[in-house]
Amino acid sequence: MPKLVEKLRQNPMAIVVSAFAAFGGFLYGYDTAGTFFGALLGYPSGDFLGRRWGVIIACLIFSIGVSFQVAATKLPLFIVGRVVAGLGVGIISCIVPMYQSECAPKWIRGTIVSAYQWFITIGLLVAAIANNGTKDIQSYACYQIPIGIQLIWAAILSVGMFFLPESPRYLVMKGHIDRAYQSQAKLNWSTVDDQNVDTDIKQIIANRELMSKYGSGTYVDCFKMGPQKNLLRTLVGIFLQAWQQLTGINFIFYYGTYFFHSSGIQQPFLITIVTNIINVGMTIPGMLLMDKLGRRKILIIGAAGMLVCEYVIAIIGTIVGQSNETAQKTLISFVCIYIAFFASSWGPTAWVVTGELFPLAIRAKCMSLSSASNWLWNFALGYATPYMVDPDKGNMGSKVFFVWGSACVGCLLFAIFCIWETKGLSLEQIDYLICNSSPMSSAKVNSALRAGTILEDDLVSDEPKHFPKKTYDADIQMPTISGLKFNYELKTTCSDKIIDITGMPTSVQSGMFEVFVNGKLIHSKRAGQGFPDTVDKMRWISRAVKETI
Repeated sequence: MPKLVEKLRQNPMAIVVSAFAAFGGFLYGYDTAGTFFGALLGYPSGDFLGRRWGVIIACLIFSIGVSFQVAATKLPLFIVGRVVAGLGVGIISCIVPMYQSECAPKWIRGTIVSAYQWFITIGLLVAAIANNGTKDIQSYACYQIPIGIQLIWAAILSVGMFFLPESPRYLVMKGHIDRAYQSQAKLNWSTVDDQNVDTDIKQIIANRELMSKYGSGTYVDCFKMGPQKNLLRTLVGIFLQAWQQLTGINFIFYYGTYFFHSSGIQQPFLITIVTNIINVGMTIPGMLLMDKLGRRKILIIGAAGMLVCEYVIAIIGTIVGQSNETAQKTLISFVCIYIAFFASSWGPTAWVVTGELFPLAIRAKCMSLSSASNWLWNFALGYATPYMVDPDKGNMGSKVFFVWGSACVGCLLFAIFCIWETKGLSLEQIDYLICNSSPMSSAKVNSALRAGTILEDDLVSDEPKHFPKKTYDADIQMPTISGLKFNYELKTTCSDKIIDITGMPTSVQSGMFEVFVNGKLIHSKRAGQGFPDTVDKMRWISRAVKETI
């Protein structure tokens, strides 16, 4: 707990800023149209207007659409309002997770971005309660009240964004370095002269310069493989959001009342409220575990849990039927457990991963495509579901959960083979991780990055990263080592003495020193840093690069 408190003291403003942005999830909680095209507009809004102003303008568009719906007494204006409001929601679904990822401290970024999904679940719950509370009103108010409530959330988010700083990474991308320092200082609750602020901004700048070698940030660059694996990243983002929808979660929230009623369950409206409450409550454990268990484990566990629950629901509903009261209770129980698995795993984690997956130059474009994928599949499945379950069409009933359960098998395989472990890393470290590991091996590289074994200089180097690590001991007596080159022959074993050049001269390009005093390891140092006069032994850890000296 003291360690957590200390971290919170170091980054209070960054946490407040990125957490407040999650409020945009409230607007997602209402069924809207036009979101697919709104998500595609997330790129120009986020890159040309900025992350902050992009959200503000999106809230304005959304509010106009909601106002049209509230004012409508005929269907055409209502439909126009739905489409306009959907554009705003789509833009927000692209920019908000991206803004959060770029502002949140790396040690709590997963929890912060998960809050966006949490507010989505709260929005769904509020919508369900409002709809249930106004369903018996015999006037225009029956739809004006639940729709009009949305204006409250849009007003809070848009006004709040006026007082938040712009993303420092966006400012660096646009070349506004001085403003980036000011923004990072606000997020760190410090000044532009602070060493941590300077280090953060310089690393962002160096990363931008490295990534610019591989493309200018066009849509074409999103689909280039190359050393930065842009194509793979883009496809992972698109399909991750698709698999999230294919879990079948929106079947429960869009057609849950109909499904429960057709299964012979009494008070289906009440059960729908209960499932929404579970969705809200069980998102919290996922938020808290996001930066502890990691993204991969949460997705894998969640997919496995959901597929078991969905197959059980399908089997019970198909074999036992709707007349057995015990079967009905069991079915409801497993629906609730299934929702709990989704809420604590695929619900928040899909947004967390897509928010941190892409390099800065194409982040808005890739995030836009990923969010659009979410809305496209949302629409497609919503459109197809009646044809699957309506009595005069597919009449699948509980058998539809065989479809969702089978899709969760795909979710499980996708999480195992396609998701990198990114917990606890800065966005620049994530670029290094993806470039130098596969999803299956990413946990080891992640651990090395968090432990400091891989240095900051490595993150912005385009040298090959697959040299074997070699360890050499050297008896040495000196207070500093700045600028010195240590020459040694390439060996696979360690030596306890300085090695003379023999045949294949090399020089150290980057690395770190482990410092020993009286034979005891005390701490690690980077080249150029001061050493205590009492050092009697050092171990140099580095890649060995062939070079003529």
